[in-house]
Amino acid sequence: MKEEFEVPFRSDMVPAKLELGSRIQFRCHKGISCFNACCKQADITLTPYDVLRLKEHLGMSSTDFLKAHTVPFQMDQDGLPGIKLRTDEDGACLFVTEEGCSVYKDRPTACRYYPVGHMAMRRAGVSEDETHYFLVTEAHCKGHEEERELTIQEYLGEQEIAAYANHNREWLQIMLKKRSAGPSVGRPPESSLQFFFMCSYDIDRFRRFVLSDNFRNTYDLEDAVYKTFENEDLPLLQFGYKLMRQVFFGERSIPEKDDAWSKRVEERQEVWEARRQIEIARKQQEEDERYKKV
Repeated sequence: MKEEFEVPFRSDMVPAKLELGSRIQFRCHKGISCFNACCKQADITLTPYDVLRLKEHLGMSSTDFLKAHTVPFQMDQDGLPGIKLRTDEDGACLFVTEEGCSVYKDRPTACRYYPVGHMAMRRAGVSEDETHYFLVTEAHCKGHEEERELTIQEYLGEQEIAAYANHNREWLQIMLKKRSAGPSVGRPPESSLQFFFMCSYDIDRFRRFVLSDNFRNTYDLEDAVYKTFENEDLPLLQFGYKLMRQVFFGERSIPEKDDAWSKRVEERQEVWEARRQIEIARKQQEEDERYKKV
C-alpha cells in the first residue's frame, strides 16, 4: 500500500517510472516550431514557494497576487484548498509573450519540470517519501524530436529546480501525511481550510497573524525570531509548515507559554457561552413572533 501526491501533473494514466539517471531526449528553444504552445493551454498548480517567487518578481503583496493571478480549486475530497495560475478565456498563461515567458527567472515549479513529471510517494509504515519521475509527451510538443539526449538529473539542473524542490518538500510531506492518515469523517471545519490557505499561500496575511498580540501571548518565541518574520518571507513560510504540523497533527515543535492553553480554553468557553445565549434569545424571539401571529 502506498500514498501518492502529484505535483504538478495529475493523470489517470499510470506512467513509466524514471529515475534521476534515466536518459531522455528533449530540447526547448526559441527557434522551435512549437515555441510557447505549452503556455497557450496552461494548467499550472502553484506551490507556496511559487507564490513567494512570483509575488516578489511582480512587486506585489501575496494577497494582491492571489486575487489577480490565481484561481482556487479543491485538491482532495475534503476540500483542501489549492490554487492554479489564472489564464485568459482560451486557457493561455497571462505571463506568456511572443518573446517567451515574462516571469521566466521566477517561473513556477510545474513549468520548470516540464516535460518531466514529478511524483512523491510514501509507502505505508514508512516515514520517508520516495521521489519518482515520468515523461510527459504531448502532441504539440516538438522538443522530443530534438537531437539532444541527457539524464533527468542534468535536465533538472538546467532548470534550477533544486531550490524549488527543497522549499516544496516539507509542504508536500504535509499533504502525504494528511492522506496517509486515511479519509476524514465529513468536511474539515472552514476555519481549518482557511488556516491551511493562509499558511500556504497568503504569506503577508500570515505575517500579520504571527505578529499579532494574540499569537505572541500564545507562543513562546524570542523577539529576534519575530523580527526575522517581520522582514523575511522564507523563514516565515517554513515556520508556517511547522505551525500546520502542530495544529493539524499535534506535533509540539513550537513552544507555547505555560498558561496559554488554559487561557484559550477559558476564552473559548466565554465565546461559546455568548453564542449559546444569542441562540437562546433568537429562538425565544421566533417563538414570540409565532405567538403574535396566532
